[in-house]
Amino acid sequence: MKKRLLTILLLLAAWLPAMADEGMWLPSLVADRIGAMREKGFELTEADIYSINEASMKDAVVLFGGFCTGEIVSEQGLVLTNHHCGYDAIQFHSTLEHDYLTRGFWARNRQEELPNEGLYVRILVRMEEVTDRIQAGETPKAIIAAAEREGKGYRASVEQMYYGNQQFLFVYRQYDDVRLVGAPPSSIGKFGGDTDNWIWPRHTGDFSVFRIYADENNEPAAYSPKNVPYRPKRHFKVSTEGVKEGDFTMIYGFPGNTQQYITSDAVRYVQHRSDPMKIDLRTRRLAIIGAAQEADPKVRIQYASKHANIANAWKKWQGEVLGLKRLNTVAKKEAYEAEFRTWAADKPEYAHLLDSLEAAYAAHTEAYCLQELKNETVRTIEIATLAGRLAAARRADTAPERRAELEREIEQSYKDFDPTVERALALCVLQGFADYCPAESYPAELKALIEAQGSVEAYVDHLFTTSLLRSAESWKSATEEELAADPATLLYKAVRNTQGRLPRNLSNLPAIERWYRPFMQALMCFDRERAFFPDANMTLRVSYGSIAGYEYADGEYHIPHTTIDGIIAKDNPAIYDYDIPQSLRDLYATKSYGRWATEMGGRTTVPVCFLATNHTTGGNSGSPVLNSRGELIGINFDRTWRSTMSDIEFDPTICRNIAVDIRYVLMVIDRVGGAGYLVEEMGVKL
Repeated sequence: MKKRLLTILLLLAAWLPAMADEGMWLPSLVADRIGAMREKGFELTEADIYSINEASMKDAVVLFGGFCTGEIVSEQGLVLTNHHCGYDAIQFHSTLEHDYLTRGFWARNRQEELPNEGLYVRILVRMEEVTDRIQAGETPKAIIAAAEREGKGYRASVEQMYYGNQQFLFVYRQYDDVRLVGAPPSSIGKFGGDTDNWIWPRHTGDFSVFRIYADENNEPAAYSPKNVPYRPKRHFKVSTEGVKEGDFTMIYGFPGNTQQYITSDAVRYVQHRSDPMKIDLRTRRLAIIGAAQEADPKVRIQYASKHANIANAWKKWQGEVLGLKRLNTVAKKEAYEAEFRTWAADKPEYAHLLDSLEAAYAAHTEAYCLQELKNETVRTIEIATLAGRLAAARRADTAPERRAELEREIEQSYKDFDPTVERALALCVLQGFADYCPAESYPAELKALIEAQGSVEAYVDHLFTTSLLRSAESWKSATEEELAADPATLLYKAVRNTQGRLPRNLSNLPAIERWYRPFMQALMCFDRERAFFPDANMTLRVSYGSIAGYEYADGEYHIPHTTIDGIIAKDNPAIYDYDIPQSLRDLYATKSYGRWATEMGGRTTVPVCFLATNHTTGGNSGSPVLNSRGELIGINFDRTWRSTMSDIEFDPTICRNIAVDIRYVLMVIDRVGGAGYLVEEMGVKL
């Protein structure tokens, strides 16, 4: 009995209290964390971080495209973000003749900056708690509508915190004219490719440069040659002083998704079912795309963005599984829940909660898993997706202007559509679906389509031989009757999601999430020493920490910085992802670094990347990494592979975020891109 109690206490020790560097805090409530931040070296005030009456740091942070973060770094609306955040835009403008992915792109003047249809940035105007208003009877829809009437280009949302125990209104101003200014070659911006992704040491110059444009009144406007650079309320000053181990770091950005408070049932599902299934299925798709890219330079460009999007989560999930296993997270959760049960036993309002959660998971996990399987397989067949979009465009209730817009988007999709690759992918995912789908759950419509052709192979051949969606030309003259009977349309109908959009996490299914609201209330009563922060949900957050290495393995300490010397050591002209530009080789050979030369370890070099202890996740890509004075010292872009479980459990001994050092960014812009004027625009003298 004593041994069992000791085991439980040891497991619980990892939870109590929350570690100083753990957490993603709402900026309007950051006053509660200022003391801890100052203890680590922060020199400013909460008003410097967030203010609705005066310009503050929040005015220099942008939600980039709805999926990344960026930072404004000049008085003319210049924005830095990650190369992988701007990748779709860079790839869209790339052709065999103008291969910006391989050679990079640098606008020499404002007229050469490239517009990007559909790309936007949002800047937070304010956030406010509206829990009381909703409880009093106001609807989120009405609150949002009223907020969006307050100004031109306003966009708003009401977001849940702590599973709905609090509701916050976020009001943004959206700018829709965002132009590509510069991007390094992919062999810098994506150096190391999938091999180095999520890995330390890292040598990736993961940055790209954009500019926000507005009308003559500095208001949001659709793209127009008459628009002028946006004049921000605040932009970040760039610091070239460098960093050293122990220095304070702060990240200000839009983290996308964490699950810090889920129960052992949810962790078990992620570790043992969801992640392994998705890893296997994506491994199969990546093998097909990778081989096709290797064989054909045109396909390499066409599928560059698709490959990157598939591979990023694929490798993250692998690290997540390893991390959860290493930390024994399921057992920790079970021990924590046992303690909670004991505490809640004599509290009728809380005593049933874990039982209710367990029952909800048991009732809904299989159906959720099937939907995840469909999303990773049959719903990725692009010819069917295009058919569904075309059906929406051709509906009688679709406005003519919207129809034209949708058909234009569909036509553009064929720029990155290779029938041979898509045929191989369709066969792959249909086979993968059959491997994991229980026979009793196999969709009857899909089964009928396949059986009509005799086999999966014959069905895929039929699909890509007869469908009008197999090329950009063949569907344009088709009648509505022909499209309705098209094999791709029939496939779309057979695999479409009839249950609505799938929540990102199993725990966010309404039937399960309803129990997390009282469970969170109970946890806050039960565990009063724990610092509770709301899970990430793509709203603006502050996280803080310091520059730090970590012990990767017994006797193996990873220092928190890398240099250009490591790039040269990995340089390999025979491998696309490691074939650096000749200009970078020449800079290294001659040590012609100019003002970017730095003495480190007794040699003249250039810093490239650094590690810090900030709590980050997807969406923090492109976030500014700031020093104690709020100056830009780097751009966040990744976590170490052994950190990816931090969405569920944050381990302060090993969880590290990876940033590209701003000095390397500036050197590449200046010495490789020859765009020193951008460096000077950021207020840095050459």
